[in-house]
Amino acid sequence: MVTDIKDAAQAVEAVAVLKLLPARPRLLALGEPTHGEDTLLDVRNELFRQFVEREGYRTIAIESDCLMGLVVDEYVTSGTGTLDEVMERGISHGWGASAANRELVRWMRAYNVRAEEDGRPASERLRFAGFDGPLEMTHAASPRQALTALHGYLAARGDAHLLPCTADTLDRLLGADDRWTDPDAMMDPSRSTGQSAEAGQLRLLADDLVELLDEQTPHLITATSRDAWDRARLYGRTATGLLRYHHWMADTSPARMTRLVGLRGRMMADNLLALAARGPALVHAHNSHLQRAKSSVRMGAMPLEWWSAGALVSAQLGEEYAVVATALGTIRHQGVGAPPPDTVEGLLYALPEDRCVIDAPRLAAALGGTPPAPRVSPWFGYAPLDPAHLADSEGIVFVKDVPRS
Repeated sequence: MVTDIKDAAQAVEAVAVLKLLPARPRLLALGEPTHGEDTLLDVRNELFRQFVEREGYRTIAIESDCLMGLVVDEYVTSGTGTLDEVMERGISHGWGASAANRELVRWMRAYNVRAEEDGRPASERLRFAGFDGPLEMTHAASPRQALTALHGYLAARGDAHLLPCTADTLDRLLGADDRWTDPDAMMDPSRSTGQSAEAGQLRLLADDLVELLDEQTPHLITATSRDAWDRARLYGRTATGLLRYHHWMADTSPARMTRLVGLRGRMMADNLLALAARGPALVHAHNSHLQRAKSSVRMGAMPLEWWSAGALVSAQLGEEYAVVATALGTIRHQGVGAPPPDTVEGLLYALPEDRCVIDAPRLAAALGGTPPAPRVSPWFGYAPLDPAHLADSEGIVFVKDVPRS
């Protein structure tokens, strides 16, 4: 078995990942088992550079606010703003401060500058996307930005008499943004405005605006551009998704938290499918958002299960979606020491390589019918691999040790 595992290990390169796949996928996802470690993001950056330069991928999407990501995309494609401003305003969850994320955005802009200088067409230039909803652990954003941007797009390019409402009506129904972003609402449904009469009216209006956008597609693409229409569709998806999310934040039933995590997964999946329709894309997020198996987490005494973005995307794209999980040995500054030898991570930790790519189905076959023991992390921020679902991903990137960033 040890020999089989050694034979399954390859250098961490794009070509090694592609050898695991039947064909080049439209969405190629790389997961991580923890957030905030630049060592893992450096591995991502190098792999993604290789996929861009050698395999023709032209979009890079990360687990960040989809609307904020438009700021990064403007910088990457046209140089709008400064790198400092873009990292502060364009990446959510506090990850704009990451040196590795900064380097990714800097490199993407430099790549496009070279492409422009070489006279390559726009289709050969890189695009950036966030594919998470405008959501944080403590709150969700107001639907104002998405709703008003969608309404403004339709009002400027479409037939005004077809609009279901005026901009003033939206503004009145939305009210103050802090009604929507109250952090206490995450734990106290009574603090949420998501099931108010105004929120109900906004849901109907948002549906009507999205429907009008779809009905007017031939005209709108001609009158503006496919990129502008794509952006309007993003506003529509985000507005309806946020209003559903706020509705369930106000709910008091036992289904509340399960619906919230499921809605987040659905918003992620819809954004990824839209990117896939545009062309081949590279995706980076937590393993749990990208896996094909059902995701689970325990919040206090409450176990939650939901279908992740990866599971939803895989159900639609089939082999056009591929996922490579990342596993690691130690994060000693977080109290995660060497893995027990009878776990998946322990078996990989015994390999001589500091970093390697593993054929996941081959590893699962080598381990036989009895999966290894599950690893238990002493730190809540790290999620070990589930040995029961090894074959659900095409491969594993293993990093032996993660030093303090």
